[in-house]
Amino acid sequence: MKTSKEINIDKNNPFGAEILCIGSELLLGNIVNTNSQWIAEQLAILGIPHFRQTVIGDNPARLKEAILESSNRSQILITTGGLGPTPDDITTKIIADTFNTPLEQRNDILIELKNKMKNRVRKLSESQKKQSFVPKGAKIINNYSGTAPGIIWSPKKNFTILTFPGVPSELKEMWVKEASKWLISNNFSKEIITSKVLNFAGISESLLADKIPHLLKASNPTVATYASTGEVKIRITAKGDNVKQNNRSIKPIEEELTQITGLKCFSTDNTTLEEVVIKLLLNRKETIAVAESCTGGGVGSKLTKIPGSSKIFQGGIIAYNNLIKQRILGVPEELINTHGAVSKEVVESMARGVQKIFKVNWAVSVSGIAGPTGGSELKPVGLVNFCIKGPKTLITWEERFGSNKTREDIQKLSVLNALDRLRLSIIFKD
Repeated sequence: MKTSKEINIDKNNPFGAEILCIGSELLLGNIVNTNSQWIAEQLAILGIPHFRQTVIGDNPARLKEAILESSNRSQILITTGGLGPTPDDITTKIIADTFNTPLEQRNDILIELKNKMKNRVRKLSESQKKQSFVPKGAKIINNYSGTAPGIIWSPKKNFTILTFPGVPSELKEMWVKEASKWLISNNFSKEIITSKVLNFAGISESLLADKIPHLLKASNPTVATYASTGEVKIRITAKGDNVKQNNRSIKPIEEELTQITGLKCFSTDNTTLEEVVIKLLLNRKETIAVAESCTGGGVGSKLTKIPGSSKIFQGGIIAYNNLIKQRILGVPEELINTHGAVSKEVVESMARGVQKIFKVNWAVSVSGIAGPTGGSELKPVGLVNFCIKGPKTLITWEERFGSNKTREDIQKLSVLNALDRLRLSIIFKD
């Protein structure tokens, strides 16, 4: 392996890095390919240009062809997958064959494999030993959690291959502990890229964009909006010589955005809505319970995922059946008969009932028509009613998310809407 001083890096090479993910399970859709997204983000952070992503099945000929093509147009090839002990783990061998280089067994890898496997097997199988063979002259990327190491290898001038296992946790650990540091020390990292994400609720991406047209035209830092179900994100990205300089550039943009959008911005540090709510309640030492119908416990699930939620979350009732609404939550039968289960009157009664049962400061209730069936002209699919009952608060409202939404989308939108209104209710309760 050439040393960092010997590697001939053409700083004017425009071709940057490629990502090659290997595995037939990816092509068949059996596994979602999250590795490409994560690596792409890491390359951006390092300021390494990245222009292509490829997925190849466990086919030697096609894999070899993809590696050769990459070597003629890219400076860096990053591969994931195909490094284990099974017959379809062919990455290392094909890389070596592509450049007519023999594999050599590394005793240090073999020893490490034996140490990792000693509690499971008495003797390594030939398949397990296969992981100790790498192209002659390659540098090893240690695998701290799994058995298959990666490699850093420059088989030709201005071309370097970095290989990683397909297991996301192993890949990330190997990248952070070794690969990223190697890329920086060998001058692959040019301008440092720093990003900050602001999270918004209760506003659409288009309305948010209309408020900040001048910022969206900026070049450095750049500002971009990203929408997901029920939330909008704004990413501020700065390029510079170091993180400190980038953060100085980002700060005034962030301040302007929060001033323009006010409480629509619920996080400037990637904190989730449920984390914000839990923190607010913990600071006030107030408790909460939920009564849910169409969301099936989604609000309670979100809240209880947060560490420390047990101090404030007392419990919940999934009152999917009307009899449960009546018998447990105490919703009067005539209220359901008169107004329907999906109504402001019923969710208010549900909130009062669950607040009384659990003796909490705050109660949230939800009832709606998630579809795809069950709607009517007066109460279509996508109609959801909410109530928040607090120490000095009682609000009910309805949302019409639209019959074109999927059942899952309506449930998710309902959960996020309830959490956002709860956040605002707690903030404004005094």
